[in-house]
Amino acid sequence: MSPSLSRTAFATLLLIALMMGANHVAARLAFDNGVSVATAVTFRSGVTALVVAAILLVYRVPLALTARHRKALPAIGVLVGVQSLCLYASVARLPVALALLAFNTYPLWTALWARVVYGHKPAPHVLRAMPVMLIGLALALDVSGAASGLGASGHWAHIGAGVAFALTAAATFGLALVFTQHEAGDLDGRLRTATTMTIVAVMALVASATQGGLHFPNAAPGWWGLFGLTFLYGTAFTIMFTVLPRLGVVGNSAIMNIEPIFALVLAWVFLGQSIAAIQVAGGLIVVATVMWLGLRKR
Repeated sequence: MSPSLSRTAFATLLLIALMMGANHVAARLAFDNGVSVATAVTFRSGVTALVVAAILLVYRVPLALTARHRKALPAIGVLVGVQSLCLYASVARLPVALALLAFNTYPLWTALWARVVYGHKPAPHVLRAMPVMLIGLALALDVSGAASGLGASGHWAHIGAGVAFALTAAATFGLALVFTQHEAGDLDGRLRTATTMTIVAVMALVASATQGGLHFPNAAPGWWGLFGLTFLYGTAFTIMFTVLPRLGVVGNSAIMNIEPIFALVLAWVFLGQSIAAIQVAGGLIVVATVMWLGLRKR
């Protein structure tokens, strides 16, 4: 992020983080009212793919792909598809903020995959950040079960599946970022996103077919949730590709990693979800560490 970030750019980044956090709160509302994870991902990704495709047409972005791009994009799309399904599956099982905090470990997974796949040694600041982030995550997830009063075994029986889905989402997203950087980093982000979202939508549609088809809301709040998650996600992406470039801001700036904090507040207001004070403190540690990593890289 540029040190001379304008107030407009800063506010825009916060707006995107707010919409992304609200997207997950809306998703939980949809899940609680009959919508399946695969259905939500189908609608969200399909509409976003159409929106970004329209941006490609308006800006007349060249559609030519190299042989390397044609090999890399399907792999990236599949990884993001797995990430999308797993993250929403986590949101359906955990308090929204905790799902996003567990997912926010993806910078550690990115460093790990860069080492495993490309032989890149993690930067010293990443190694220093790892224990801090893990301590924060342990506090946020209440690994001992003390805050929940259930004890470790009872607590993990309750949250284990959700945490596993969130960490799988983080791992696959980290690998997708590594592949994107090394195999498709020179490709226009709008074209890359349109391709990725199309693949994700197809994957989610296939997943829906294996579950008996699309599962629509069984109550009015579910429709609001489905509409909200689709609108918020698509709008956030549209802003990233139309407004941020004009402001000279990198699309995945560290400021946007405040998303779990917005989700925590919104989930408390609209869903009645709350977590213990020690978990909030752990969440703040995770968010601060991820933001520090993002800012430090620049």
